[in-house]
Amino acid sequence: MALRMWASSTANALRVSSTVSRTNFSLSRCFSTVLEGLKYASSHEWVKHEGSVATIGITDHAQDHLGEVVFVDLPDTGTSVSHGSSFGAVESVKATSDINSPISGEIIEVNTKLSETPGLINSSPYEDGWMIKVKPSSPSELESLMGAKEYTKLCDEEEIH
Repeated sequence: MALRMWASSTANALRVSSTVSRTNFSLSRCFSTVLEGLKYASSHEWVKHEGSVATIGITDHAQDHLGEVVFVDLPDTGTSVSHGSSFGAVESVKATSDINSPISGEIIEVNTKLSETPGLINSSPYEDGWMIKVKPSSPSELESLMGAKEYTKLCDEEEIH
């Protein structure tokens, strides 16, 4: 019993979830912010679908692993993107990584603030650090993306390996 109480209080202090049963104990290792209401790709991009517009960016988990973002290469408005294909790149102090589109469609807006302040991806990946807004050509592609719970599980599994 004391071990369960200690584990629970430690998990609360570290802001992780814990599951305790008679036979197992596990801690969720995903320290990154994962928001409900968004869809997530296994390549760590997120999509917020509102009406006929889908906003796309990289997840908190992705920016955390990249480190300080120093440059962002994004396409022009009017460019088409395809599900699973690269549409740009993020350069950090550690590496340069391609950004893949979780859905297909036409880019209707690009976050031009990122060219001046690429660090917005680090400080606000889900709000000020969004990358592109797309008019989806195949909204059914959203169905293949993960919800918050599934994405958190993916992040936890990556932290273990």
